[in-house]
Amino acid sequence: MHTEINKNENSGIEGSFETKSYGLLSLVLAKSYIANDTVSSVHFVGERNFDKNAIYLTNLFKSLFYSGKVKLIGNNQLPSTFIETYYINNNLNQLTTEGKITISKPQLPEINPEFKKIFLGLKSEKTKLSNVEKTNDSLFYNSFFNITKEVSVKSTLGNIIFKGNFILRSQDSIRVKKNTVLEDVILIAPKISFEEGFKGTVQAFATKGIELAENVTLNYPSVICVYNESAEESKIKIKKGCHINGAVVLFGNSNDLIHKNTIEIDEGSLLFGDLYCTGKLMLKSNVYGSVYTNAFFIKNSSSSYENTISDIEINTNKRPDYFISIPLFNTKATTYGVIKKVF
Repeated sequence: MHTEINKNENSGIEGSFETKSYGLLSLVLAKSYIANDTVSSVHFVGERNFDKNAIYLTNLFKSLFYSGKVKLIGNNQLPSTFIETYYINNNLNQLTTEGKITISKPQLPEINPEFKKIFLGLKSEKTKLSNVEKTNDSLFYNSFFNITKEVSVKSTLGNIIFKGNFILRSQDSIRVKKNTVLEDVILIAPKISFEEGFKGTVQAFATKGIELAENVTLNYPSVICVYNESAEESKIKIKKGCHINGAVVLFGNSNDLIHKNTIEIDEGSLLFGDLYCTGKLMLKSNVYGSVYTNAFFIKNSSSSYENTISDIEINTNKRPDYFISIPLFNTKATTYGVIKKVF
């Protein structure tokens, strides 16, 4: 959508702006004109998040159990208003809750249709990497004022820099090495993995699985998302020490295939944002935001515990009201804000 802004009679400044989508995010592209000078800027924008749900656990299976020290700050929608106790490894159990507990429904709130549209195709200009102009020997840059460039890449991305308006796609897999620089880039492949120590800002979309090795940092606003409507297994695996700012999403499976679709987040990591899982979730790390899932589980060397959480904090208060979330649901927002300036 393109909008002209009338000239200011006092300053002589006139301008225009347009909005467009980029993956799951929205962009505002603005230009101001005075005499022969033009000033341009691009910002990611979105809805302010006032979601105070700590956990939404569907009413498909048994009640929620906890073990160890668990803190739930926010409202909880659960199969039962009573959170039961499991004694695992003789841990000291301590549960802290703040907020209302109500009975959940047998299904999760419907995910934003824009998530599925990503996998149906995005508006872009398909090109080969050899045809993309370099800023220097290793830097590829594409302004958000240009059309998105979709580039077919090899299975390993290493010692290369992509900044801006790119879709990097592979028909098989993408392995992102630590020495790769990705800023505000979209990745699409059946399988995506990030090497230990990688840092960047990405929207990553896969159909079979995504894996983050230890100590990966995905800066705000990042998304890792798996969409699987097949009968095959899919998984998001996040290893120790990762820090994700944005959203983690797995969706698409029917209820009879919940057990084949999993998110596993190891201890020592942190999600600052939101998590949505239509499969099973093993959560060993803190979430400063909201968690929506069909089922929890914990497994160790000897046993597996269904609908159980242990030694975690899920805290909506640590995600401030000014936080701009990845739009999990198709809501009509009343308050918008700037996520960050990208140009």
